[in-house]
Amino acid sequence: VQLVESGGGLVQAGGSLRLSCAASGRTFRNYTMGWFRQAPGQELEFVGGLLWSGDSTDYADSVKGRFTISRDNAKNTVLLQMNSLKPEDTAVYYCATKRTPFGSRILVRGAEYDYWGQGTQVTVSS
Repeated sequence: VQLVESGGGLVQAGGSLRLSCAASGRTFRNYTMGWFRQAPGQELEFVGGLLWSGDSTDYADSVKGRFTISRDNAKNTVLLQMNSLKPEDTAVYYCATKRTPFGSRILVRGAEYDYWGQGTQVTVSS
């Protein structure tokens, strides 16, 4: 399984970016997905997750109401729409997924995920 993130870049505060996570080697449809980020000198932080069923999401309080996770089954891609970006959103963003399908909850700890993308840099200027 290979995950590849794209869509990062430099944006001014208040702007928007949409990150994509494309999978090869499997379909996203039956697997819970997570987005994480890591700023320099900081620990890995849960951003949000999408349950395998596609009908449940969870977000960190810091991004709730600004970020939205969705899935495009036809393109086998998971999206992270980021609006009203703030300088504190600056980080490398990673998507992750489990080795095992289904499950009953969205996982919020990085250690619970098995496959990771290489990350994409998001920089928000003030």
